[in-house]
Amino acid sequence: MTLTLPRVIGHRGAAAHAPENTLASFRKAAALGVQMVEFDVKLTRNRVPVVIHDDALDRTTDGSGAVANSDFAAMRMLDAGRKFAPEFRGERVPTLDEVLTLALELGLAVNIEIKPCPGREVETAEVALAAAQRLWPADRPKPLVSSFAIESLMKAREVAPDWPRGYLIWERPAVWAANADAVGAATINVSHEKETAETIAEYRATGRPVLAYTVNDAERAKALFDMGVAGVFSDAPDRILAL
Repeated sequence: MTLTLPRVIGHRGAAAHAPENTLASFRKAAALGVQMVEFDVKLTRNRVPVVIHDDALDRTTDGSGAVANSDFAAMRMLDAGRKFAPEFRGERVPTLDEVLTLALELGLAVNIEIKPCPGREVETAEVALAAAQRLWPADRPKPLVSSFAIESLMKAREVAPDWPRGYLIWERPAVWAANADAVGAATINVSHEKETAETIAEYRATGRPVLAYTVNDAERAKALFDMGVAGVFSDAPDRILAL
């Protein structure tokens, strides 16, 4: 499984510059010179894979309520841009298909984070990756599929075995190494705020590259690179690219 990772990955596109997880954000990331973007995938009530982070609509759109209780047609009417800035009024919650199509047009590699609503860990991975496999050409770098949910990564290993998987960690469990092995992780993706040079060395000792989120300060990024981190996710990738 070949995996080429850039040093800087746009987090939810370029979330410091445009509303996160929108087509505008991915276009901005590409304009800043980013080679790879990360984004979150959930399912609507009627099983449409959409790119949105939260379980609820409230923070990033002018709607309210749970994503899992929203049909796609209703979600499509919501504005996902104006809360960020007036000039982004009219941005929508995009489908996974739309984001992947745009990424291909822009020449971006992608990290698909499976971000299931509670109880939909297996279903989200299965539906989203089936859609992604239909769209993504075999001659393009394979998407990195990541998740905090072990069940999602196990399903990803089953349905897209040749796509690399990233094991996401927030609070590190005692069984982290066994989890990484169980899901066949190609990368270990960690919070830079919770890790030290020692813990990063432990992850790297498994032979896997370490990716750190969410790094918006250039000096912190440099320190992480010095510790052996392979790449960072950034809302403001231009700050890190300036290194």
